[in-house]
Amino acid sequence: MANLLIGTGLLLLLAGIAFKFGLMGWFGHLPGDLRYEGEHFVFYAPIGSMILLSVLLSLILWLFNR
Repeated sequence: MANLLIGTGLLLLLAGIAFKFGLMGWFGHLPGDLRYEGEHFVFYAPIGSMILLSVLLSLILWLFNR
């Protein structure tokens, strides 16, 4: 359990650094990400980005559990 928590913390740290320095500018702008701007509201659904993130995380967890 401790190794999982440490790994998750390191992954979150790296993701935070990537967002801070603009290395993740593509995230949220992939095909399949929906954005609708109405007169008084904005609807945003990053479906394509979440599918990609899900596939990557599933692959990483599969590799660690092998």
